[in-house]
Amino acid sequence: MSEFTVRAARTSDVRAIHRMLEPYVQRRILLGKDIVVLYEAVQQFIVAEDSDGTVIGCGALHVMWDDLGEIRTLIVSDDWLHRGVGRGIVEALENAARTLGLSRLFCLTFEVEFFTRRGFSEIGEHVVDPDVYSQLVRSPDEGIAEFLDLAHVKPNTLGNTRMLKNL
Repeated sequence: MSEFTVRAARTSDVRAIHRMLEPYVQRRILLGKDIVVLYEAVQQFIVAEDSDGTVIGCGALHVMWDDLGEIRTLIVSDDWLHRGVGRGIVEALENAARTLGLSRLFCLTFEVEFFTRRGFSEIGEHVVDPDVYSQLVRSPDEGIAEFLDLAHVKPNTLGNTRMLKNL
């Protein structure tokens, strides 16, 4: 079995992340991101690379509130599926979340079984108190709107499952 490493993303990884993302955007599995947005968020990304240095997976950690973050843009190249790459990326993102002081992680996913094995559970509508909700609802970030299950994002999230993990 070939080996891979997981590390923080660099600006030189952004174009590879964008190439990996595009097929999922076309299939309406993940929301599209302009390349400039990926550059702006590069510090949120973790990548997995093979022994040749080719990016084979990625994922991002987005802070939503003082105790809450979101795993975003988790992608593994088809050739590397079921070989521990996704697990390695999620573990690195969880470690980064703990370092930041987060105690909960959210994800919006079609890969329910994968995230269930990682300790995530499906959530309902009210997972933050009303004061926090009143602040989060002001964010222009689509991921926060997805977390809050706001009506204007529902056309983009049909079939996705909202999940949460306590760290």
